Amino acid sequence: MSKLRLEEARVSVPIAQAHAQAVQVLRANGCDAKYAEAIVDHLIDAELCGVESHGIMRALQYADELRRGYLVANLIPNVTSGSNATVDVDGAGGIGILAMNAATDAGIVVARKHGVAALAVRNVGHTGRLGAFAERAADAGCLFIACGGGARERWRMVAPYGGSKAVLPTNPWCLGIPGGAQGPVVLDCATGQVAGGWIYAAKRAGATLTEGSIVDSSGHPSTDPADYFNGGAILPKGGVLGYGLATMGELICDAMLGPATLECNTFILMVDTGLYRAKSSLQNAAEAILDELRNCPPAPGFDRVEVCGEREQIHRAQTSVLRLPARTWEALVTHQ
Repeated sequence: MSKLRLEEARVSVPIAQAHAQAVQVLRANGCDAKYAEAIVDHLIDAELCGVESHGIMRALQYADELRRGYLVANLIPNVTSGSNATVDVDGAGGIGILAMNAATDAGIVVARKHGVAALAVRNVGHTGRLGAFAERAADAGCLFIACGGGARERWRMVAPYGGSKAVLPTNPWCLGIPGGAQGPVVLDCATGQVAGGWIYAAKRAGATLTEGSIVDSSGHPSTDPADYFNGGAILPKGGVLGYGLATMGELICDAMLGPATLECNTFILMVDTGLYRAKSSLQNAAEAILDELRNCPPAPGFDRVEVCGEREQIHRAQTSVLRLPARTWEALVTHQ
């Protein structure tokens, strides 16, 4: 499932060992144990899902950001609920995973009370894999819709459709809904052809990227992550579609929520699906739709048709040991 094209070996690392090492790295850079554990739980789950771009290599990024003072350790996100089903979450300048955990928990409570919840998450570092929060909300019976944006002054990464220079961040969109018998259905994607995390992962691992992901500083196609860091750009996912979604994310999370102070702001809308249909009725209807998709004959070159989020679920269920790029694991073990 990895998008990295490695020319060197990976190493097998027991999950518990990888978890303990990543926690140690964060604690060495100021994180209290309980916060480090919560952050690494999220990163390990991303690895189990096969999403290396948001996995354990992020512990190295967070440690560096804490050491430089870009982020602050151990500050508790400030959650403020309004009287009209709104929730504001101030991440206090810390690692965004903690703020997103708090936002998801608060959103579920508010959506159950009011039927809907609209949340703004601001003043945060990297927020992790959005799909994890969508899964949790969907498991609680909520529709989850989120987008990120507002940080283009700091993170100009994606070229607009028809453009040759990076202007927008990889503003992500994520949707999750209670599904059929196999659990929530989650769509989690960057609006760039590749998430920025994959480029950092490729650089750290000494890997190349898939064709059609980036262009160099002259606008020519490239697979070398170094070309991106030397003035290149990520291409928008699906051309005008990714460009349009990225633009909407920037308008929602910047024009509406205000400019981001650190990483992207996140806007989340959660809806109690029980407003429209009983749980069993929704599950049966969802299963019928998903069965139609899964039973579609595969096109040449495909083994079968998958539904959104299924690959991550299967990868998680089948993974008992992590296969990490050797350079990434070495960096974690030797990190000071």
